Amino acid sequence: MSYSLSILDKSPVAEGATTAEALRHTIAMAKRADELGYHRFWLAEHHGAKLLASSAPEIVAAHILAHTSRIRVGSGGVMLQHYSPYKVAEVFKTLAALAPGRVDLGVGKAPGGLPYSTRALQQRPDDADFEARLIELEACLYGALPEDHAFAGLLATPVPPEPPQRILLGGGPASAELAARRGWLFAYAGHFNGDPETLARSLEAYRRIAGRQALLAIQAFAAETQEKAECRVGAPSLYKVHFADGRSVNLPSLELAAEFARQAGLSEQDYRAEEIHPLVVFGAPGRVRRELEALADRYGVNEFILDTPIADFHERLVSIELIAGTFSSSPETA
Repeated sequence: MSYSLSILDKSPVAEGATTAEALRHTIAMAKRADELGYHRFWLAEHHGAKLLASSAPEIVAAHILAHTSRIRVGSGGVMLQHYSPYKVAEVFKTLAALAPGRVDLGVGKAPGGLPYSTRALQQRPDDADFEARLIELEACLYGALPEDHAFAGLLATPVPPEPPQRILLGGGPASAELAARRGWLFAYAGHFNGDPETLARSLEAYRRIAGRQALLAIQAFAAETQEKAECRVGAPSLYKVHFADGRSVNLPSLELAAEFARQAGLSEQDYRAEEIHPLVVFGAPGRVRRELEALADRYGVNEFILDTPIADFHERLVSIELIAGTFSSSPETA
């Protein structure tokens, strides 16, 4: 196998479960992933989502780091538009000081929620664009702010033995190029948009400028049989909602697209929704492995971030166990 496997967890709240149970399940998933040899375990950031308990990845990451021994742990990702780069640097440098060499800082551009939660998080907004925030975050993580910066001389502490690894999450060539120019790892969000052309252009842009491979996030689910996996996953789709001002956001349903517009004070004429399909690999373990290997060969990927599109804890746990189990067997017999 020429690639490594990692996990993205959204702390889904299964039917009849509580958010507290969802978080306990995430901790259990991380412990098992550590035992199974997965490379990373990332926590997503979503706001105001009743069926996801993943609003504060940095807090859950601290708990997981204290209860695992080997696996890298981090955010997938911190939604930087909401926060002070200085504070994000402090939080993740503290985590890196507590668990040297095991902390990832994944950063995303999306809001991670609907307009009401965004406004609540940005009660003191400024005019800094995303790239400006990213550059300020770099300075707080790795050195000092430039002399002409308003906060020149400010130091984000503590200073860990090894800084957190920086990964930019994105869904297009522009994000890939930004990551490459700034020296960040890049993770393409195929679990949102699996369009082959956009995926290939993004990964090639990153490879050309950075001289290394990007990470690829996909949806993945393994079950004991192909039939069971097909029954549980089906044909998932998402919606990319485009607004008249040029903004776009990925949402799981047309109902949420309409609610997003309502909270933003927009009418139906002010946006359009485009159906998109995530990159999904599912089936019996051997088929999942063969499809991962085909993707690795086709796109030159050496690490996959697996997002399990199932809320049931037991099924999610079995899925990562089955996928890990293919490591020691051939794809024909797995």
